Amino acid sequence: MHRLFFDLCTGVMASTAYDCFDLRFNQAMDRLKAMQTFVQIADRGSLTRAAEAQGSSLPAVVRSLAALEAHLGVRLFHRTTRRISLTEEGRRYLDSAREVLAAADAADRALSVDASEPVGHLTVTAPVLFGHMYVAPAVVRFLQRHERVRCSVLLHDRTVNLLEEGIDVGIRISALDDSSLVAQQLGSIRRVVVASPDWLRTHGRPGHPRELAHLNCICVRPNTIAQWVFREDGRRLVVGVRGNIDFNHIAPAIETCAAGAGVGMFLSYQVLPLVAQGRLEILLEAFEAPPRPVSVIYPHARMLPARTRAFIDWMKAEFSGLAL
Repeated sequence: MHRLFFDLCTGVMASTAYDCFDLRFNQAMDRLKAMQTFVQIADRGSLTRAAEAQGSSLPAVVRSLAALEAHLGVRLFHRTTRRISLTEEGRRYLDSAREVLAAADAADRALSVDASEPVGHLTVTAPVLFGHMYVAPAVVRFLQRHERVRCSVLLHDRTVNLLEEGIDVGIRISALDDSSLVAQQLGSIRRVVVASPDWLRTHGRPGHPRELAHLNCICVRPNTIAQWVFREDGRRLVVGVRGNIDFNHIAPAIETCAAGAGVGMFLSYQVLPLVAQGRLEILLEAFEAPPRPVSVIYPHARMLPARTRAFIDWMKAEFSGLAL
């Protein structure tokens, strides 16, 4: 009995080859079906009545019982032309078979609930600042709505490989170039040039992107030379800029720009709060490059868990029409 239970619960998963997986799965399902037939025979005291209860034929029931007895190496029933009764081994096996079938039924019912009701652990990734400002609050609202879901939020300013890192859903601010993923666009975000009102009063407002090559520009990269991309007359315009300070994180670069140290280029959502406060002004809007898409991304899958499907739908509703 222990061997059969092990085969049913773990045997299928032990194989790494698809053909072997398929074979073991079919074998396990055949054994479950044989156990159901055995219990029906024991409960109804007749092969014929068991066949009727299962909507099967008598020969099929006989074959199923014979195969189960052959697999176990014991006789489960005493059979005569008039009656059928359990052997000692059959009585012991009946209790175990009922337990296995009850466990299988409970597992099926649990998964049926999970298939429609979000439950379990969800891992989400997003860019650091966008995740802090927008994604994390949306996740909190999602969890308040779906209390049986637990969520891990991983914030990174790098391209995260969802498949390799075991992540369910990502929020990405860029075009998708990975064919193994699905992307559903939530909205778009601009890349803008900003400076503080104090800096503009001292240095003047640039009228063309090329003027930035002669101004102090605050860069977010490992060195002091960067290339900022614009669009002029429908064509791409690249301007090399430099400055006396650069950062490897966005937040201090923005604060330095707001303090009047120079000009910066950032994603619009990163600076809009300071623009609203009057600490930064947006420059050169007529030359902005096309907006970047903001998408929810996830691996290709025909049967996503309910929690993943629910989260994707939630984020689409939260950020529908996003244009920053």
